[in-house]
Amino acid sequence: MEKIAVVNDRDEIVGYEEKMFVHEKGILHRAFSVLIVNSKKEMLLQRRSLIKYHSPGEWTNACCSHQRENESILEAAKRRIFEELGIKRIELKESFVFQYKCHFSNGLWENEIDHVYIGRYEDYMEEFDEEEVEEVKWIEIEALKTWIKDRPEDFTYWFKVLMKEVEQREITFLS
Repeated sequence: MEKIAVVNDRDEIVGYEEKMFVHEKGILHRAFSVLIVNSKKEMLLQRRSLIKYHSPGEWTNACCSHQRENESILEAAKRRIFEELGIKRIELKESFVFQYKCHFSNGLWENEIDHVYIGRYEDYMEEFDEEEVEEVKWIEIEALKTWIKDRPEDFTYWFKVLMKEVEQREITFLS
């Protein structure tokens, strides 16, 4: 039973609750999203496993998950990058934080304060956790923006919100 950080509207941890309970009840919780880019101005995307509890088969950022008790959010991000994508070493920098809420057709909720980290990675992705990730791909960032505009249904709700935040904040990935 995985417990995740439940927060108030100021992003202060008020306790830890079982992950599925939090998603069933729509409780505000802390999350993170990792964007991974390379020197070719490409972003690493993952297509969520077809057996995920929500948003199966949809494309999203490289990694996202939740903070557990007794770990920092940065430690959580590095843990999940390794668990999902097999990346052992990556430098991550927190870029911004945003909040969103979404109700899914299967009755679950995301109600998150999401900390966005950006990292750089140059290697090809060959191995990943198939229970979490269906496939991965590198895509040129401008092509990704066009894909999201033309086929928004291909992407997770939070990734579309995240990418709007990136545009509004004028985030540059290769500075």
